[in-house]
Amino acid sequence: MKYLLFFIAISLAVYSCDSTKSTMKGDNDTSVVENDTIRIANDSLEYEILIIESGFNSWLVTQPPRQHYGLNYLENKNQFFVSEYNSRVRNPQRFNSNLYPQEINYDYNTDYGYEVNYLLYNYFVYFQQKYNQHLPGGRR
Repeated sequence: MKYLLFFIAISLAVYSCDSTKSTMKGDNDTSVVENDTIRIANDSLEYEILIIESGFNSWLVTQPPRQHYGLNYLENKNQFFVSEYNSRVRNPQRFNSNLYPQEINYDYNTDYGYEVNYLLYNYFVYFQQKYNQHLPGGRR
């Protein structure tokens, strides 16, 4: 079973964890949890995305709206970002393992759809800004 599963900024997860979180069910198998945790799941494609990051939701509403970028643009950017991110995960001597805790299983041949690619792309932009990281192809 393929899972697109990643935990973003594990170092902040401790601060974001809260046993009293409530989940709101939405359309398209998307659930948003209070305190900046986003979960997107699709059983037919067998993937799950978890974004656990303090401040991500409030930052996301300040970004260009959905459909601003084309799907091909987002997929191409995500391929570069995921490749570089995973490279940094595999190189803990050079990169902080608190920022790069685990690889992202992103299959370039799978159509994850617009929503997943949009959120993943925006997370990478947020990650770079918040932690002063530069991934090739990213904006500063």
